[in-house]
Amino acid sequence: MLQRRTFLAGGVAAVALAGANRLTALAAPGDAAYVMGYFTESPGKVADRYALHLAVSTDGLNWMPLNQGNPVATPTAGTKGLRDPFVMRKQNGGFVVLATDLTGTDFTRQNQYIHAWDSADLRSFTGYRRLKMHSMPTHTWAPEAFWDASRNQYGILYSANSGGRDAFYVNYTTDFVNVGAPQLFFDPGFNVLDATVHVGNGTNYLYYKSFRDGRLYGARSSTLNPRSFDRGTYTAGVVSGGIEAPIVVKAHDRNEWWLWGDSFSPVNGELYAWRSGNIATDSWSPLTKAQYTQPLNAKHPTICGITTTEYNDLVSRWGAPTWNRIRSYNFPDHLIRHAGNAARIDPYPFDPYQDAMWQLVPGLASSAGISFRSVNYPDRYLRHIDYTVTLAANDGSSTFAADATFHRVAGLADSTWSSFRSHNFPDRHIRHSGYVLRIDPISTGSAAADRQDATFRIGY
Repeated sequence: MLQRRTFLAGGVAAVALAGANRLTALAAPGDAAYVMGYFTESPGKVADRYALHLAVSTDGLNWMPLNQGNPVATPTAGTKGLRDPFVMRKQNGGFVVLATDLTGTDFTRQNQYIHAWDSADLRSFTGYRRLKMHSMPTHTWAPEAFWDASRNQYGILYSANSGGRDAFYVNYTTDFVNVGAPQLFFDPGFNVLDATVHVGNGTNYLYYKSFRDGRLYGARSSTLNPRSFDRGTYTAGVVSGGIEAPIVVKAHDRNEWWLWGDSFSPVNGELYAWRSGNIATDSWSPLTKAQYTQPLNAKHPTICGITTTEYNDLVSRWGAPTWNRIRSYNFPDHLIRHAGNAARIDPYPFDPYQDAMWQLVPGLASSAGISFRSVNYPDRYLRHIDYTVTLAANDGSSTFAADATFHRVAGLADSTWSSFRSHNFPDRHIRHSGYVLRIDPISTGSAAADRQDATFRIGY
């Protein structure tokens, strides 16, 4: 949850588990892909949608939004909005979705309820309800659940404030309909926020954000009993900057873990990722923006393992995007966008976010090529004029068609990426120079810096 946050100086390269909001359990047998749930916000609030969104991934790092980036489920009671969704596969199959009952950023609001849905396959959502977790005059934030085999029950874990201090509470349930009385789960003696539990093999982990020093810690316990983690902190506190709401996901086929963190400062709506080879240690290495992509405008995500069949069924049900975003090779946090009809690369995130969304259509001058059609200005395409790339309305001329047609070739700096050769000036490729796009003579024999400027990745 974003609340009482200030930007903390310090890098995130050596971040430990920055706060905690979601930590998935070990991969289930048969899982081969991943689904992410999230809500959306953007720096200028253009994308603010407090509803459940979904994205899928085959590798756990690069994500494809479903339903064109639109919500798949929206609460109809309470605040009629959600934050911090959590998706969990239940013991008997199917899924449960939990979420904070809060829309917008009114973090002073008292609310004793959370949202809940059931879903057989995440293609439809049934049994919508609000669960009352307690009667305290406080919030109920960032709910998630874990299976406690010793109780044969699920624990629903959330943040609340009682006695003037933020701590974590748990309610036990067998069906996510009837919940037991709240119990204090974790209270180390100072304010904490955003808890998640990972059920391990003999060792269980709980991660949290401390407001005593603004740092982020992990605790462990041999049991899942309430208060068993209180003195179990084992990680060194690390300053995380403006990062919150991390999730930790294990690769399905190897001993590799990824940490995702949600940034709220200095800009809102950006995810960061790190890698570790051992969840029991404090050694996370940052991934570059070239190594992962996030769903557009995703906030406070949750990640759950799914099968290949479930992946395919989700894509069939909700559809793949009809648009793409295009990333720079040597500035992988920058996307191709238009701004005042100028074509350039700028660091994500920004508003209007639609400026970086493109429909790659058959080339206007040759179907063997492609043309870049703007999503928010669908009568306009990228074209070159005097070697400068700009956004312009199609005038129907053959000159415009040729100027707006490019041929996708293997990336000049990396063959797994792409470069775009001009149709009517075939010795020239799109490149950025001073962040502005133009076409220049570049080949495989050009200087490395020039080839990098002319290399991009098409994604979502």
